[in-house]
Amino acid sequence: MEELLHYVWKHKLFPLKALTTTTGLPVEVIDPGLHNTNAGPDFFNAKIRIGGTLWVGNVEIHDHAADWYTHGHHRDGRYDNVVLHMVRIADAEARTDNGQCPPTLLLDVPQGIRERYSELAHADRYPPCYQVIPSLSQLTVHSWTSALQAERLGMKSQAIGDRLKRCDGSWESAYFVTLARNYGFGINGDAFESWAYGVPLHQVDHHRDDLFQIEAIFLGQAGLLCPESIPGRHRALALADDYYNRLRQEYQYLSHKFGLHPMDYQQWRFLRLRPQNFPHIRLSQLARLYYERRAGLSQLLECTTVSQLREALATSVTPYWQTHYTFGAECAPSAKHLSASSVSLLLINTVIPLFFAYGQYHGNEALCDRAFSLLEALAPENNHIVRLWRECGLSVDHAGDSQALIQLKSQYCDRHDCLRCRFGYEYLRQR
Repeated sequence: MEELLHYVWKHKLFPLKALTTTTGLPVEVIDPGLHNTNAGPDFFNAKIRIGGTLWVGNVEIHDHAADWYTHGHHRDGRYDNVVLHMVRIADAEARTDNGQCPPTLLLDVPQGIRERYSELAHADRYPPCYQVIPSLSQLTVHSWTSALQAERLGMKSQAIGDRLKRCDGSWESAYFVTLARNYGFGINGDAFESWAYGVPLHQVDHHRDDLFQIEAIFLGQAGLLCPESIPGRHRALALADDYYNRLRQEYQYLSHKFGLHPMDYQQWRFLRLRPQNFPHIRLSQLARLYYERRAGLSQLLECTTVSQLREALATSVTPYWQTHYTFGAECAPSAKHLSASSVSLLLINTVIPLFFAYGQYHGNEALCDRAFSLLEALAPENNHIVRLWRECGLSVDHAGDSQALIQLKSQYCDRHDCLRCRFGYEYLRQR
């Protein structure tokens, strides 16, 4: 209930009757102040007229007035500048550490808002606010999706920044880890990221002119050259496979040379995984991409269009994997090119966030702008989240829109955080 009180105060969703303190003084809220999400009073620098006197200061909100003492505000100097104590139940008089007694405003959450908030919290369909979507103005929708798009890009940028720190400030390594993670395409993302941290790029660079050696290091560090990693039904054929044995021998030599240790192969997930997405295939594609030197950080930063980036990221498997999905199991010949949809996902989740993060780090505003432009130049993702919002009447025109809706679901809808959502606000304020 206290969260709803915050919401009512922030948006001035007050009843039509005049507001008064518990002592009968009239209250006029000129500015509710700045919402504080950290320690200290709930709202800073509010402007409130109380009994004809204009006050500028902080506002504290509680469900019960006695919570002032339960939370220890009477011993905390940060609350000395509270000019109004807003409560639902006035069961005590607040007193500050310096002996002042701020006036108390008794205010409940309007019945309509409580009912609509309950509807959102207990809705059995997604999105819960679907009824209000068709009535929203284009400006409201666009402003919120633009904010969500920037918010999502910012979160991805922060994740890249964290990887940069772990990579000792190497942007090339942070990019490699990010690219690898997104080669997991969801189900093996964590495993690919763990693998990438274990690949010593500065040592692999010494063998970059030899695709076979790169593949040996990549597969070996993934633990996939370990005989135990091969399914039992394929193991005998794999152990007799010339290519497999050559890779194992090469990795044994290189791992001894560089002091390498493979990751636990059990981190890889295969259940309900399409063969095209098997780690062996993705690692072979990555090995070729790394070998061809078309998609390094410097090369990507020179790209200004989606088509240039697609060309840079295009890759396929090495010859052995054209007829295999795993060691010892043959399949019909296929080049196993990275699909257009997969490249689009790599652009959305790797390249564009990297441009934004790199631009922010170096103060390159043009590169940040390029990130947003590229998002809007890509077709929207086709997933269940996008489809559900489209069914509500929301227009999804490009990848920026689909990314905004993914952010909306993951950071707001799934957390029932409707009070921070602009669509939720429009739903709650309905008459």
